[in-house]
Amino acid sequence: MTTPQHYPDSLLFIDGQWRSGAAGRVLPVLNPFDESTLGSVAHAEPADLDDALTAAQRGFALWRRESAQQRAALLHRAAELWRSRTAEAARVMTLEQGKPLAQAQGEVLAAADIIDWFAEEARRTYGRIVPARAESVRQLVLKEPVGPVAAFTPWNFPVNQAVRKIAAALAAGCSIVLKGPEETPASCALLVQAFHDAGLPPGVLGLVFGTPAMISQHLIAHPVIRKVSFTGSIPVGKQLAALAGQHMKRVTMELGGHAPVIVCADADLERAAKLLCVAKFRNAGQICIAPTRFLIHASVYDAFVAAFVSETERLSVGNGLSAATDVGPLANARRLADIEALVADAREHGARLLSGGTRTASQGYGYAPTVLGDVPLTARIMNEEPFGPVALLNRYTLLNEALAEANRLPFGLAAYAYTRSASVIAALSRGIESGMLSVNHHGLSLPELPFGGIKESGYGTEGGAEALESYLTTKLVSEYSEPVTE
Repeated sequence: MTTPQHYPDSLLFIDGQWRSGAAGRVLPVLNPFDESTLGSVAHAEPADLDDALTAAQRGFALWRRESAQQRAALLHRAAELWRSRTAEAARVMTLEQGKPLAQAQGEVLAAADIIDWFAEEARRTYGRIVPARAESVRQLVLKEPVGPVAAFTPWNFPVNQAVRKIAAALAAGCSIVLKGPEETPASCALLVQAFHDAGLPPGVLGLVFGTPAMISQHLIAHPVIRKVSFTGSIPVGKQLAALAGQHMKRVTMELGGHAPVIVCADADLERAAKLLCVAKFRNAGQICIAPTRFLIHASVYDAFVAAFVSETERLSVGNGLSAATDVGPLANARRLADIEALVADAREHGARLLSGGTRTASQGYGYAPTVLGDVPLTARIMNEEPFGPVALLNRYTLLNEALAEANRLPFGLAAYAYTRSASVIAALSRGIESGMLSVNHHGLSLPELPFGGIKESGYGTEGGAEALESYLTTKLVSEYSEPVTE
């Protein structure tokens, strides 16, 4: 089908105004389906970042004084505006990121739910009164916004990774400077526009694009910034966490994973195969919580493999704007090259190719949903997060063996299991080393639930009531008053 031509160029958003970078530089934005140039994104210079920081400081001084009820009302207005723009935002996201249009629409609507969730959490930033040891003393524990935030978001979910940080910061009373993804900038910019149109004061929310290393070093080290939130790869996350630590900045890190899924002998294999196929290949597998290392009980291995491969081969790969497409292209040339290298290495180490394993076209970044069986632990793909449409299927005999393999890597973001046994579920709940575990369904990523990992997958959470805590500081006020005498 013909790709619609309209695609908005993306500018920087600083102090309530859209503008070009100080040097007028731009970066091209490519369509991952056919590698055509969609448009451009402005490139920030250090002077632009200084302007954004100055604006954020002014914005924080203003926004922190707004009541929780006023902040909640504005967030609700932004959510409604964003919902009303679903069609355009989803189309733009599919053009620049590649995911099927239905998935892009789901991401837009989920973002509106996240905004509404944090709007209500803004009303519940409670402190407390601690009973004192003396009658004339009152001890108050107050919750206050931490200050201006620097946030960094990736290209795989250009709206939902950004909205979790924006909505939480605004709900807490913080201002925020967002470094958006250069490869998928326009949908992120449309989200920022919705907050602006809802009446957010200038300086409270800024958006910049450019050279990631320069921007992160400039923002994190700057004294205006009081908190850092990053979603992305583990190596980059470690660098940013170290930089933040040098300046004693509070951080939230949502990093990569290599999620195990344990399919037990008593599992509903048909249901497991269907749900896991959808979860594995959604967004072309470019999801930090995608199930990837499948550990299947030896007694049902062959039956599960047959069902899973059958489900995989029903998937249609193509242009995300086509209603017939189940899996869009990978987002960029780097992902395609990495997946090809990992699959080739696995096969060289003895993995069996059960499905896929090839590009889907000579142009663009399409790659067939791929299933590898009996993948040895020596293969790179068993130790490095593939972040693409590849499922790795291996066998186990004893549950302890499956747990040992599930916990072998230094990652700990998400894990999955399929079983009918309550005792097995209890054992997995105790034994799995991950921030999230979903059993017999895929129930992660809802606004009201904690979302975050342990070990090298990061720390902190970007969902649930806990998410607001990292944007708040705790202040003790201990008051003494002269006793009233009659």
